[in-house]
Amino acid sequence: MSDQQQQPGFSAEGPDEEQALQELLTFPFVEALFGRRSRRFLLGAEIPDGPLAYRSRYEPLPLSELETLLVLLAVGGNTGWHHSITRHERYAPHLANYAGAAGGRTFPSAAGFHTSEIFFTDDSGTYFFATRDAPALVSRAADGQLSLTDLLRAHRARIRRLSDQRIYLPPREPYMEGHNTWVANRPGSLLVIPVGDVAQHTIANLCFYVQNGYCIYDDIHRRPIPGLERFADLVDVDNPLPLTFLDQYSLTECTAELATAAYAGMLMLQALGLGGWMFDGIDRLTMLGASGDPAVPGLGFRYDTDERWSQPNPTGLPGIFEGYCPPHFPTMRAAVERFCERKFGPGGPFHPDTPGPWKESRRVRASAQVHDERFRECVALQAQYIFDTFGKFPATVPTIFILMYLQAHHLDLEYYDTLFEPGAYLRTHAEHLRKWHGLAQPKER
Repeated sequence: MSDQQQQPGFSAEGPDEEQALQELLTFPFVEALFGRRSRRFLLGAEIPDGPLAYRSRYEPLPLSELETLLVLLAVGGNTGWHHSITRHERYAPHLANYAGAAGGRTFPSAAGFHTSEIFFTDDSGTYFFATRDAPALVSRAADGQLSLTDLLRAHRARIRRLSDQRIYLPPREPYMEGHNTWVANRPGSLLVIPVGDVAQHTIANLCFYVQNGYCIYDDIHRRPIPGLERFADLVDVDNPLPLTFLDQYSLTECTAELATAAYAGMLMLQALGLGGWMFDGIDRLTMLGASGDPAVPGLGFRYDTDERWSQPNPTGLPGIFEGYCPPHFPTMRAAVERFCERKFGPGGPFHPDTPGPWKESRRVRASAQVHDERFRECVALQAQYIFDTFGKFPATVPTIFILMYLQAHHLDLEYYDTLFEPGAYLRTHAEHLRKWHGLAQPKER
């Protein structure tokens, strides 16, 4: 995989891949949906004991660049312009201004917040795949179709190499769950890691609350937020929502992004004929860099500890993926301002100059109300209270979160032929090496 700084481009590696790419476009969705299974046994793997004991006689085979790009495109690819939330009677005729990004992706996001990004690692290194704030990278044809080749070319340019090493994860507990130690992050595999900024998601929900007349109170300490009474004309201070409800809602919405992104990639594996599975069995603190073991740095995110917290709290990877909270911002007001800039600034979903899917996109985008000074002050007051009181933001859930991973790899079909009844894999798996690599069989050890 090339660095982002190198000249971006894309071409299939040979006539076999070119033909396979064309056939991929005709693979039935229903077959991917009903043919989905976790297929874990990859080339080079070994199960040393038990009723399914088996040792592969083949060498690991890494994914090609094209295969990797296709999996990444499915997990977090940009698919054109986001259509936005159309209407809310409370502030009609203005366009609902919830969304955080102007571009749409392969997976849904609550109110279009889109607060997650994609990391991945393989034998060639560790990478960041940034699509959250991308515009429509490829224009749709009149019939709504997108060029897969153009999508691949555009997305290849959004990959940034962070390291020339695969992420080191000791294959033992507590770094990963015991049932994954024999197979997860092994040579030849691609490990895709969706990561969510729950801090930004919580700011987005606070904006949503204020816009709809809601506010929060501290149900842990059983007290209202001081100074919120000044905004009684904006929010219902007599009927606030619990702070813990805000946290739970934000975490749940954010993890929906992470899970559906992995699931989209899982469906692509069926179409490609790759093995793999989506799972949550790698310790998220280990992956983010808060294992406490310097020899296991993970992704290297900054993290903090506090006697008030039961676990370390990762907040971001400086210069790459920074959570919308201190220490990456001096105050929560600064984080709120940055969030508003993301929404209303150049390239944002509610900036008049941002192109869009509508015939009069400038008029549509410009109709959204920009959060004014008093609105932002109300949001920031609540956010700053949370940070000052709990030492972190959000208060009771992680700032940065990982839920699901997606691993992709080449299957050892002999394992399935030896130990399973027919039908354990799809025709795409049976034909994969020939179609995508021009190989009759894998290379033996």
